Amino acid sequence: MTRYRISGAVMTHPRRLPAAEALARSGPPGALRVVMDPDPGGKPSVLRTALAAWSSIEEGATHQLVVQDDMILSDSFFERVGAAVAARPDAALALFALWDSRNGAAVRLGAMAGARWVRAVGEYFPCVAIVLPREVAAGFVEYGRKRLDAWADDILMRQYLLTRGIPSYVSVPSLTEHDDRGSISGNAFRGPRRSVCFLPDDPGTDERKSLEDIRVVPFFKHGVAQCAVRVQGPGPERWLHLESEEYLAGLGIQADRYKSANSVLTEVPDEKAARGTWLTAFTMGFVHRTTLGSDDLSRTAACAESLATIGPGGVSHDQGEERIAELREGLARIARAGVEAGLEAGREAGRATGGPPARTGRSVAVVGAASPLGEHVVRGLTDRGHRVTPLSGVPVGGAPGTRDALIDLRPLRDGTDPARTGIVVRAFDRATGTARPPVTLRTGDLYGPGCSRHSPIGRMVWSALRSHPVVLTDPPGRELRPLHVYDLIGAVDRVLEEPPAESVLDLAGGPAVPEAALAEAVLAAVRPVPTETVPGPPAALRPERDPEPEVPGPRGWEPAMDLHHGLHTFMQWLAYEGLGHAAD
Repeated sequence: MTRYRISGAVMTHPRRLPAAEALARSGPPGALRVVMDPDPGGKPSVLRTALAAWSSIEEGATHQLVVQDDMILSDSFFERVGAAVAARPDAALALFALWDSRNGAAVRLGAMAGARWVRAVGEYFPCVAIVLPREVAAGFVEYGRKRLDAWADDILMRQYLLTRGIPSYVSVPSLTEHDDRGSISGNAFRGPRRSVCFLPDDPGTDERKSLEDIRVVPFFKHGVAQCAVRVQGPGPERWLHLESEEYLAGLGIQADRYKSANSVLTEVPDEKAARGTWLTAFTMGFVHRTTLGSDDLSRTAACAESLATIGPGGVSHDQGEERIAELREGLARIARAGVEAGLEAGREAGRATGGPPARTGRSVAVVGAASPLGEHVVRGLTDRGHRVTPLSGVPVGGAPGTRDALIDLRPLRDGTDPARTGIVVRAFDRATGTARPPVTLRTGDLYGPGCSRHSPIGRMVWSALRSHPVVLTDPPGRELRPLHVYDLIGAVDRVLEEPPAESVLDLAGGPAVPEAALAEAVLAAVRPVPTETVPGPPAALRPERDPEPEVPGPRGWEPAMDLHHGLHTFMQWLAYEGLGHAAD
């Protein structure tokens, strides 16, 4: 007889009571009880209902299971849940992960390694089907009641588990599937929401095998192949947000040189979907071989299914069920070929005797690197081949030593507009030991991973993330000039390669974006929340601005980031990492 006893709840709203009751009946008698939203007429809140479900744990139970009413349970659901609790009684256990999520990508890596559970990675913690130890559930109820209007339950859950040091795992494969009956909480705009890997007849086996040390998570989301890379200390756990091509380039890897790329990419008419699937799968194979130390793939059904959902998940934001079904088989073949090519690249890297690729760029010191933005800039310049040294508190005018340049990320006023900031790049001539005149790079309204939520764009994204209205001013505030962090890194790279003659360069010199138009872009990229208009300052108090002189950008450089995707990357970083930098 096990010493663990699990009580269970199906959380629901009166509009979906029949579905909740049917789900409860699908389990053993008494295993699942229906728990209703305590304020069904109030503002929709998954967290409010979740707290009621966590509070309903039965007397004598050691663990509480909470399932949302639109889930489908696997045939071995209760058997696996019981075995998993016995194997990890002190852990939080997520029984589902979305096909385009980072935790879903971690599940894929676990399936490739033959694991049954993976450590959760830097993202929200999936809460649609989850088990918590009794004390952990009680702690979350107390934690969540103080933050009812702050964040969604899954983001709060991740922050709670992380700050309390509670081990957190995600199942391989998922024990549940999303039935997609429509979203009361306003998530329907995200498109189809399916499991990374759901096998209804997956047998209950040894639940002790897990994949623990995941440092690189390749995932395909919003049509773009991306990577989350864990920062190797010191300090709390945190993740950098990169594009897969940049990550691979930093390791000297070119995915396109592998022959199988050309042979399979033409199988799917959607070039963007095919390309993103290929890059993601290739990066997964490379990571599987080089960072997880495995040369072979698990030949399980979970591995096959998890690879087959890379492409569908990556395009689910703008493709319907029928179109995804048409593309699935071709994208699955691309994924398998991509993983095999990535394994081949990993084996080649393992046989290489020269170590990492030689850094052919400049020797650069970065002042202000000990910040979220600084970490992304350092990583981005390193991936472009530069030899980067992080510094703190060193004046830009310091001695060059053996360096080619110093970059100061500390905000600098350019004297034209107090709302405008820039960074300074100072190049050195090693031959003469002298410093060239500094170059100020005007950054406009910088946004993206590592940027502040207190900027004009940051405030909009932060509000939409928490389902709060986006506030506009009347008369309208100043026009915005967005510049994404990835484009800033590209511009700095260009200036390092070809030091300009100008003392000032403008990186956000494109057409200005009115405040209302930027807000519309935020609602489309983050969440469709209402907007509110508040009175702006009286005309007499609004500062007069002289017309800005036209300033060129770096020669040979153009910003490349699409605003919609750029805002999406900012949203992800603020939700998963930025929350750790904000008082909650």
